[in-house]
Amino acid sequence: MTAALTAVGAVLGLVRDQILAGYFGAGAATDAFLVAWTVPEFASTLLIEDAMALILVPAFSRALARRGDGALGDPVRALVRGTLPRLTLTVGLAAVVLVVAAPLLVTALAPGLPDPALAVDCTRLTATCVLSFALVGYCSAALRAHGRFLPPAMIYTAYNVGIIGTILVLREPWGVRSAAVGVAVGGVLMVLVQAPSLVRELRSGAVPRPRLRTRAPRGGQDGRILVLGLIAPVVAFSLCRQSQTLIERFLASPLPAGAISHLNYAQKVAQMPMILSLMLCTVSFPVVARALAAGDEETARHRVERDLLLAAVVVLLGAATVIAAAPRIVEILFERGEFGGADTTATAAVMRVYALGLLGQTMVGALVRCYFSAARPLWYPAAAMGAGLVATGVAGVPGAQYWGAVGIAAANALGITLTAVLLLRGAHRQSVPVRAGRLGTGLLRLAAAGAAATGAGWLCSVAIGPAVLAVAVAALAVGGVFLLLLACAPEASGLPSLPRSAYRRTSHARRHRAEPSAAEAAPAKERSPAGRPSSAGEPAPAGHPSRAGEGAPVGGDVPLDRGRRR
Repeated sequence: MTAALTAVGAVLGLVRDQILAGYFGAGAATDAFLVAWTVPEFASTLLIEDAMALILVPAFSRALARRGDGALGDPVRALVRGTLPRLTLTVGLAAVVLVVAAPLLVTALAPGLPDPALAVDCTRLTATCVLSFALVGYCSAALRAHGRFLPPAMIYTAYNVGIIGTILVLREPWGVRSAAVGVAVGGVLMVLVQAPSLVRELRSGAVPRPRLRTRAPRGGQDGRILVLGLIAPVVAFSLCRQSQTLIERFLASPLPAGAISHLNYAQKVAQMPMILSLMLCTVSFPVVARALAAGDEETARHRVERDLLLAAVVVLLGAATVIAAAPRIVEILFERGEFGGADTTATAAVMRVYALGLLGQTMVGALVRCYFSAARPLWYPAAAMGAGLVATGVAGVPGAQYWGAVGIAAANALGITLTAVLLLRGAHRQSVPVRAGRLGTGLLRLAAAGAAATGAGWLCSVAIGPAVLAVAVAALAVGGVFLLLLACAPEASGLPSLPRSAYRRTSHARRHRAEPSAAEAAPAKERSPAGRPSSAGEPAPAGHPSRAGEGAPVGGDVPLDRGRRR
């Protein structure tokens, strides 16, 4: 269900971009709106996807673990009382500052913009999303820590419905400003789809009986989660990561009108495989945090390694398809109305280059959860992201001068790939001791299979006339060649099966695991320490052949709050 809702939100995002392209094309007006759209994009990364989740999911996970241990009072409600009012006040003031300082912000973001006044108007409208996105991120983090993934998966569906509906209603009188109003409306809808579920969770106060022995958080950090020393490393990482978009638009603003639009359309399409692949890690993040809170590093390590490889499979399949059939994909999605053939050619060229950095984007989004799952966030991810940002800027200046938007996209791919390599190299020294050498070998093997699959898909896309048929055949060729090479590669059996993982989440599979036969129960009792029988999903002792997390389902083996149980 999470995958389906994520896919719906991604498809509606494409529909939104199609409407923008069809009504407003790729010119000065669209460039002005996209500069204003930097605010919600930045706020989304900082307040929904990265900083808020990376700070609050571990905090709520630790509070749930303490509640399960019978801590006095309710640690979860105490955490909400200690953080939500201050967060609302802080980001509300930030939204007011952005509205007032919109002219200065536009000048700083895009000094060469043809229509800065339109960009200022749109920026003032989109700045309201700072408050709504903060509330959205707070609700999402709390619900994911409770094991409630469906309401957070619906937020981008609500967001895009708000933008699309507002454009359709207000396009005639307001032009591209209607899209900026839609951002504000979509932010409110995102809050409304989650707030009722969070209120129910807080009122119920239920947590399943813990199957892992937990340890109390060090230093009582949950009660002061918004202390600067705790949030600064996460915020610094998120700011550096989103600053890549700022660099792109700054470098593209002096280019001919439409360059920012081509970068935006190409990036939105190219990143769709990354969104779907990171869904696996979004579901896993609370599981890893709960495992670390319980002191079970082996379960956390195994889960992170498995999900990194699965995410790489998904993103490489998508990236290979995008590179192989980019012109035909853009033709199908955007070439209508004000968006012409020249725009298709320019966008497809940028999209192919963007796709080269998708594996790096996915690895950064997945690996950073290793660093921020522990009680105290680390500074290393921000330093690695800063190094990648410097690489993007240094390579982007000559890239924009000689190759325009394509050079900017290449600099982006270079910078994010460097960040991914640094995070992978440093992961084994952190709280989740992943095996960097083994992961690197597996990722290189997957990348080689993806390169071969890209060639097969490209041959199919250029040999077939109709665009829809060409894209479909290219995607089938990419998938067939990729999976064939993966199946023939050494250690291919070490990669978990997605269908098997999905099946293990069904109620039938859970009942089967929870009700062992008499023959299975007796040995389990003997193996269990202190004569205690092992429960379903409990990690085996270290060194046991059936390791913790082996073949774990997408939802994880660490118990999550699934409501009141008897």
